[in-house]
Amino acid sequence: MSQSPLNLAVIIGSIRQGRSGHLVASWVSEEATKHDQFNVDVIDLAENPPPLALTNEPPAELAETTRKLDAADAFVVVTPEYNHSYPPGIKALIDWHYTEWRAKPVGFVSYGGAACGLRAVEALRLVFAEMHAVTIRDCVSFGMYSGGLGEDGRPTDEEGSNTAAKAMLDQLAWWASALKTARTESPYQVAF
Repeated sequence: MSQSPLNLAVIIGSIRQGRSGHLVASWVSEEATKHDQFNVDVIDLAENPPPLALTNEPPAELAETTRKLDAADAFVVVTPEYNHSYPPGIKALIDWHYTEWRAKPVGFVSYGGAACGLRAVEALRLVFAEMHAVTIRDCVSFGMYSGGLGEDGRPTDEEGSNTAAKAMLDQLAWWASALKTARTESPYQVAF
């Protein structure tokens, strides 16, 4: 266990009108705060969407987001599933950043139709592996049409969802603490 709180960035991946991501992120942020090992910072891509067209230099409007990602010891990506995958804003956010993800753990909370957003999570695992991030095996997922979330964005099975969130956050805290120590003692190197 870490002696000092770990910095957790909760990333809201959807920028679509009528989205539920901000409600789901509010719930998971509450759970992370209750977990008592995290300082929680929310990054809402709808408030500052990353440009989809990449250039050689990051635009100035990403500076605050970059600072938050760099300061994070761990991440939770809240993602819907669009057409069997994740939203383009998440991919753009990942692609604009490199070192900010390295040797840090990533957990997932997903929502969607029949697959509960899990196809988006599985696709994101491949992308984060390329960024040298560690993805947490246990995740939390909700079916939008099977009654997994209420209209307020809170889980309808609160006990089961809270238990799943705690398991994911326990793993995230373990990995975040271990990797933070490792990054401090021996900075992570990537050979190109």
